[in-house]
Amino acid sequence: MRFGITILPEYRWKEAERRWRRAEELGFDHAWTYDHLTWGGLQDSPWYGTTPTLTAAALATSTIKLGTFVTSPNFRHPLALTREILALDDISDGRFLCGLGAGGGIDTTIQGGSELSPRQKVDRLTEFVELLDTLLTTDGVDHKGEYFEVRNGRTLPGCIQQPRVPFVMAANGPRSLRLAAKYGAGWVTTGGRADDLDSWFTLVAELTHRLDDVLTTDRPFDRYLSIDNGLYALSSVAAFEDIVGRAAALGFTDVITHWPRAEGIYEGSEDVLEQVAAEVIPRFR
Repeated sequence: MRFGITILPEYRWKEAERRWRRAEELGFDHAWTYDHLTWGGLQDSPWYGTTPTLTAAALATSTIKLGTFVTSPNFRHPLALTREILALDDISDGRFLCGLGAGGGIDTTIQGGSELSPRQKVDRLTEFVELLDTLLTTDGVDHKGEYFEVRNGRTLPGCIQQPRVPFVMAANGPRSLRLAAKYGAGWVTTGGRADDLDSWFTLVAELTHRLDDVLTTDRPFDRYLSIDNGLYALSSVAAFEDIVGRAAALGFTDVITHWPRAEGIYEGSEDVLEQVAAEVIPRFR
């Protein structure tokens, strides 16, 4: 089992830096930040840009992988995003992971436009991922689709990681799961909404079965579970150990929790985080 932690982009860098450094010191395998213009859970909180945050995190660390949780077509164009991915992959010396998903929440309409139907969101995601894959592996791309257009998209010099940066894809439905199986190095899920932890894990188990049904090759394929939906995993050491054990039993290769906040969502103690890193995580390696 590998372990990740999400650090929300709500802090001035002089406060945020020590969290990213500490995540690496504590032995986390990957660290993430949300890629939103604003997030519904913290609309009234400060919020900073994803790419500058990850750039600073890459310069403050040396071994931990860094990723977007997750990037969507809501406000990203594949060509502009390609340039940011190339830079992050280079600055981090090949430690960048690109989380991708269809997108939802406030970002959907914050810049104007109409809400897309679920089918349209998957249509857009499909075009987005296919074009992004092409841009990251091919220089000089022309594309005219329903949602995006590129005219002689030059994308030199290419990724440090070959053939390109890994995609970790959020997916729940049949079409998006097939897309994840085709283009992803891994799959990530938050499981869905449930009233209690047992019900949440029932949903998670159902999603793993759906993924099994669409995987058609034996190539390595990582499975990431964001573990703070049924219960905040760092609410206690016992809760974290229980949740990670359940995730491992379902075949997940990676789990992701959130850095404890002082209040509100993901409220918790950094003492619990430190204890989990020292005592629990080593037992699941």
